[in-house]
Amino acid sequence: MKNEPGIARQVIRQGGEVVVIVLVAAGLQALWGAHWLSARTFCLVVLAAAFAKTVFFFVENLHHILIATRDNMPYHRVLGLMGVNMAQITLAFALDYWCLETAEPASFSSIDAAWNQSEQLFEFFFFSVLNFSFFGFGDVTPLTVPAKLVTMMEVLLAFFTVIFLLSDFVSLKDSLRKPRED
Repeated sequence: MKNEPGIARQVIRQGGEVVVIVLVAAGLQALWGAHWLSARTFCLVVLAAAFAKTVFFFVENLHHILIATRDNMPYHRVLGLMGVNMAQITLAFALDYWCLETAEPASFSSIDAAWNQSEQLFEFFFFSVLNFSFFGFGDVTPLTVPAKLVTMMEVLLAFFTVIFLLSDFVSLKDSLRKPRED
């Protein structure tokens, strides 16, 4: 069980990332609640935070796949690691959607302003999972430009994660291990 310290470190790191994701959303909501920014400016701040998270997850996923290749990590561990990352990504985007809807009600279709926060959060998590999995039933649709941009970021990140990293992991692994013939 030589990998146990590595697994424990990874669990702690990813748990910490979830805490940061939630704290960022709570901080954004507190910023909105302080009434320091207009709705438009707040949506731009949420958009910037979503972009930063997109870049972070893109780099992190690439980093994980390169480490998995270098360490000859079993495929089931890679899938587990990527599954946790996908859960983090869908949570992060669900919270971004919720922040956008808080600032600009009607940023998304089918979200009832009478719903409590738990109901809205569930609906946005559902929407995020559907975006990430490419199902997109169309129950919820982004209506504003910031909502559409954040949705596009999630879909592009999902495409990169699912198509390039998971489906091509074995071929990527083989290509990175082959010695170069110069």
